[in-house]
Amino acid sequence: MPFSERDPDPPQERTQAQVRQGFLHRRRERMVAEIQRNRRGEYKVPTWVMGLALVVVVAGWLALILL
Repeated sequence: MPFSERDPDPPQERTQAQVRQGFLHRRRERMVAEIQRNRRGEYKVPTWVMGLALVVVVAGWLALILL
């Protein structure tokens, strides 16, 4: 059965503005959700911060041993 016979109202293509508006809406919703999680204390430390802390600790040990 062809597409036009199954669905009398085929979906319309979205315009560039509609796609961008949807993207911005989803991005805003993600930011609001993250802020709410952070306010509840459910925040996570970013990976780059953990990596930086590891480098500092290793460098400190090396400095302690070598000096």
